Amino acid sequence: MAKRDYYEVLEVPKTATADEIKKAYRKKAIQYHPDKNPGDKEAEEKFKEAAEAYSVLSDPDKRAKYDQFGFEGLNGASGFGGGGGFSGGGMSMDDIFSMFGDIFGGGGFGGGFSSFGGFGGSRTRQRGERKSRGSDLRVKVALTLEEINTGVTKKFKLKKLVPCQHCKGTGAKDGSTAETCPDCHGTGTVMRTQQSFFGMVQTQSVCPRCGGEGKIIKDRCPHCSGDGVVYGEEIVEINIPAGVAEGMQLSVEGKGNAGKHNGYNGNLLVLIEEVPHKDLVRDENDLVYNLLLTVPQASLGGAIEIPTLDGAVKLKIEPGTQPGKMLRLRGKGLPELNSSRRGDMIVNVSVYIPETLSRDEKQAMEKFQTSDHFQPTQSIKEKLFRKFRSYFD
Repeated sequence: MAKRDYYEVLEVPKTATADEIKKAYRKKAIQYHPDKNPGDKEAEEKFKEAAEAYSVLSDPDKRAKYDQFGFEGLNGASGFGGGGGFSGGGMSMDDIFSMFGDIFGGGGFGGGFSSFGGFGGSRTRQRGERKSRGSDLRVKVALTLEEINTGVTKKFKLKKLVPCQHCKGTGAKDGSTAETCPDCHGTGTVMRTQQSFFGMVQTQSVCPRCGGEGKIIKDRCPHCSGDGVVYGEEIVEINIPAGVAEGMQLSVEGKGNAGKHNGYNGNLLVLIEEVPHKDLVRDENDLVYNLLLTVPQASLGGAIEIPTLDGAVKLKIEPGTQPGKMLRLRGKGLPELNSSRRGDMIVNVSVYIPETLSRDEKQAMEKFQTSDHFQPTQSIKEKLFRKFRSYFD
């Protein structure tokens, strides 16, 4: 993929603030995340491209060099921008998740949110670990904005690998025990010596006979064929914190498939999806509501009930309210993940113009048409035109 301008990649102007750059990167990362585009190499490349752009534009020093000298100004810089960008840095997907996990509110968009208390889990096994590890399971959960607002407990019935009850997960028949592997002598690794151009080279690798466990089973359990695991079901209950968002992935440690021979369980990965709300639209932690007023309501003003996630609230409409006016209700949006801060409710005012009129209504409107109060002033025209132009800036 040919290198593109970093501002073009994130679709932000060169005058973008740090918050605007962060928001743009988060949007791109969610759009092209591998879990939402399994097997899509183009999406994976765009995901990496966005990460490279963010790594430079989020760093004031790198951004200044890039703005002045372009890609050449980044030669020798560390991270994504060094040596010609992402491919030169050799960063993997795990590197991206570890570097930019904070963008998504916790311990890693791709690997779970360890800061959730009950969530977490490592993406890799510890060194020297000889027990096998079960594979991860992935489920999707659709949440309403009401559930995201308060947090929610969800239950899942999972079909998964569980320890065999007949052999207690050992894989051995009738209470027999596993024996020390004769090839690795219980170490789980074997050493090989090979001749090379540099002389004799010794390498260490996982023992192929025991798979690194250090033990082998001669008398296998007939119910699990010696694996120690069989397919079963489990009810899993998880607490999803308030403030999660579309595309976030939670990791529940130890709730995936059971590991062979009483090994370590994999994790349960929970991908968050949002159910569209009938009245509200989410924008980060803010909620947007489109308020449709009648001509009399906009002209005369009054009190209007506005739906929020915590129930209806009354909003005062000033006489002469114009369409396109934005009203803000502080703290009526969604909570920020792992924080006491909340977003706002943004009320966008629209005015309904009747499509048909009765004879009497038409006569009344014709009288209004000649009234000075129904003619827009120059200041009103300029104000509305400035608002119109702001949509294109």
